[in-house]
Amino acid sequence: MQDNTTPAVDPQEKLKEQAQEGVKQNAYYMKKAIDSDNFTEALQFAAGMINELRTHLLSPKTYYEIYMQVCDELRVLEDFLIQESKKRPLYEMYQVVQFCSNALPRLYLMITVGSAYIRSKDLPAKYILNDLLDFSKAIQHPLKGLFVRDYLSRMTKSKLPDKGNEYENEGDGTKQSVIFILENFIEMNKLWVRMQDQVPSHLKEQREKERQDIKLLVGTNLVRISQLDGVDIEMYSQVVLPKILDQVVNCRDRLAQQYLMEVLIQVFPDEMHVETLSPYLEACTKLVPEVSINGLFVAMADRLSKFSKNISPQQLENSEIFDTFITHVDKLIKSGSDGQRKFDLKEILNLQASLLNFAIQCFPNRSNYVDLVLAASI
Repeated sequence: MQDNTTPAVDPQEKLKEQAQEGVKQNAYYMKKAIDSDNFTEALQFAAGMINELRTHLLSPKTYYEIYMQVCDELRVLEDFLIQESKKRPLYEMYQVVQFCSNALPRLYLMITVGSAYIRSKDLPAKYILNDLLDFSKAIQHPLKGLFVRDYLSRMTKSKLPDKGNEYENEGDGTKQSVIFILENFIEMNKLWVRMQDQVPSHLKEQREKERQDIKLLVGTNLVRISQLDGVDIEMYSQVVLPKILDQVVNCRDRLAQQYLMEVLIQVFPDEMHVETLSPYLEACTKLVPEVSINGLFVAMADRLSKFSKNISPQQLENSEIFDTFITHVDKLIKSGSDGQRKFDLKEILNLQASLLNFAIQCFPNRSNYVDLVLAASI
């Protein structure tokens, strides 16, 4: 017997198709306006395209797909604005887009014009970056605000003042960029965490999976900082790491803490980890109990054991990294015995095995280090 049952249509797929069609149509008319050299109409249709991102009906993953489609089309608009600046000053265009009636399209258009404004070098980049950062506070909806700030990060990544680049206007250009990225990162993480808080308890697990889908938006900020040439060990230890650790510890969110502490290990150079090992491990002990702290300790130990092969034994001894590790491992294990955290035997053994391997690889002539690791296991 033939089954004539119509397969169920995924509501998200239907909503995605409608949004994609809306973006496509507005992008078509925006490009026609650009070809006709019609600045006003180009902005109107660009705003209509961005309006597809005002919805609250899309899942984060689907929203991301529409967002990327919009980003691709806005690059065309930015190139047009650069050409248009030969006839109309960019500061005037920057003011014009601020009259857009809806906050979300206004922010996307301001960032697009602002990006072109920085490229023109008519005004030092720091003033435009700070202005865009302030205006971005207008979007407090967690998902929409998160993507607006990602667009800000995406559009400015190649235009940040840095040591020796074309946008460095003063001696502390890199520091200005670091502060800009850190402020944007802090707000993005807050919005990402709020996504979890704004659903009923029976949807918590689903929302955490949705947040997993877009975690790269938040973590990319740390990548941006690591790519700045002017970020040295001093700036990392005194400015970058303290701000990041403060935000991570105080957000009290398992997913954010686990992910961001892992990203820190992955994206910054080994030399910086050696110099800042103690504050990093100390912050680990302050994370919520659900975070796999032993996994973070193991990852850091494994990375530094590989790095140790590239430096002299004397440098390794002077770094005191083994003492730092054993102190914090001991503190971590004691927190388990005090009932502050729950560790099963396997986790403790993995942690001790990693530290033992670290001691043997990095300090093959210091048998007393092995004894200290084994003593901490008792």
